[in-house]
Amino acid sequence: MAEASAEAKKKSKRVQRIVTAAVLAAAVGAYFVCPGYKAVIDDILRTFATGDFEVMREFIAKYGKQAAALSFFLMVFQSVAAPLPAFLITFANANLFGWWQGAILSWSSAMAGAALCFYIARIFGRDVVEKLTSKSGLCAIDEFFERHGKQSILIARLLPFISFDFVSYAAGLTSMSFVGFFVATGIGQLPATIVYSYVGGMLTGGAKFVVMGLLILFSLSVLSVMLRQIYKERVKKRAEAGNGSAKQ
Repeated sequence: MAEASAEAKKKSKRVQRIVTAAVLAAAVGAYFVCPGYKAVIDDILRTFATGDFEVMREFIAKYGKQAAALSFFLMVFQSVAAPLPAFLITFANANLFGWWQGAILSWSSAMAGAALCFYIARIFGRDVVEKLTSKSGLCAIDEFFERHGKQSILIARLLPFISFDFVSYAAGLTSMSFVGFFVATGIGQLPATIVYSYVGGMLTGGAKFVVMGLLILFSLSVLSVMLRQIYKERVKKRAEAGNGSAKQ
């Protein structure tokens, strides 16, 4: 019975791998054989390369009634093609659709992207993920997971300087359940999405520079808290190691 169940799981995973590989191959192949599709992808990459949310907003806006659908696709696309800057899309969404509607769009599309990254990692394994991200980046996330244990996903989502996509890929390489990953991602990502969306709705003229300065200050504040926590953990480990050697 157990052997039959294990064989069924292996077969299911093979099917998932074949289907996912076929979809990804079709997407990549279309880039080389469909000029219109290639033009759109090239335009997307150029837009991300500018690093300017206003350029991103104009790019999304020109698609009119399909703007929200395009934005959703862009968020999922940047998740897979890590590490493209997702905050450009979040700012643009808030500016185009209003801060709370933009927040819903950004949060839901980011969740879809996170789920896709998780399953790509789980289906294809570390070798493929390292090609999509970087070996050193994954190793850094692995250490982060070891340090923070079960709370790793939630903590990582609350910290703006940790790559959203790298965490999603790395989580798929662990034994954690998808439900646990998805819930922690949803809860942890919500505050940042709300803040960025609210800020994005105000990014016009001189306010742009003031708000960006506040965001940098916020990021540095979170970083200092994080570094302090890491320092405390290291001091605690050294103390425990010292006590262990003293007992021996």
